[in-house]
Amino acid sequence: MPITPDQQAEIDALRANPKPTLRAVAEGMETHLYKAYDVLDHGFIRVIDYMGDDAAICQAARVSYGRGTKSVQNDEGLIRYLMRHWHSTPFEMCEIKLHVKLPVFVARQWIRHRTANVNEYSARYSILDREFYIPAPEDLAAQSVINNQGRGAALAGEEAARVLEYLKGDAARCYDHYAEMISDEGQQGLARELARMNLPANIYTQWYWKVDLHNLFHFLRLRADSHAQYEIRVYAEEICKVVADWVPAAYGAFEDYRMGGATLSGKAIDCVKRLLSGEKVTQETSGMSKGEWREFMGVIG
Repeated sequence: MPITPDQQAEIDALRANPKPTLRAVAEGMETHLYKAYDVLDHGFIRVIDYMGDDAAICQAARVSYGRGTKSVQNDEGLIRYLMRHWHSTPFEMCEIKLHVKLPVFVARQWIRHRTANVNEYSARYSILDREFYIPAPEDLAAQSVINNQGRGAALAGEEAARVLEYLKGDAARCYDHYAEMISDEGQQGLARELARMNLPANIYTQWYWKVDLHNLFHFLRLRADSHAQYEIRVYAEEICKVVADWVPAAYGAFEDYRMGGATLSGKAIDCVKRLLSGEKVTQETSGMSKGEWREFMGVIG
């Protein structure tokens, strides 16, 4: 189950006991506090805490006191300027703390984003739950023949059924042996820190993940992209919905300049100028490699 009864009771108690505060409050984020949003078959994300809002970004950029005297329109324009010119420090003034439940193999990708604070559920101290990520049949795919780290055509029929049986059976057997090793009847049992090495990478773990908005945007730009692995992309997409309500002006600029924009090299800009002047430009005359040219043509259509 994504949320345990104890966790739900804690959430209900926290939401039923609001407290007054003098700090900046983002009304959009307040609606998300503590709520758990399901991801995959047993995972979730939930906001534990946050700091700052759109105004905090502008306040830091202007180094002013209080909430400032500029209009909302001016604030949005400033935020877009900061995003456009890669002025990252003001965005670092906002932070978010998430509680995430995710498969171990997704966590190993996620942890590559090192500019965050993480505290993970300890399998040295506690016993992991018997919960595994099993893909939906439509999410099973063969290895891509053109991308060494991507998926190709979907599996179907007997092949998909066979793979699902392997995933379910292997996970169950590994967990059975794990449980047996740590609680041998009449014996002390193997240390948890050793028994855990027998667990599969699709077992679920949990962590608290705290990150500033600048580095969160970097995470989302890579992991909410259509080319990202599905199992981490769905977490990023759920976080995007929360961030859009938390800092709408900043998220709008992020969508425009990072998710919807593109960075062009000097050669690419030169080609654009040549094309606009009416010159016929090919990959051979562009000065770009085949890969660069393919990506360039993907940008300009």
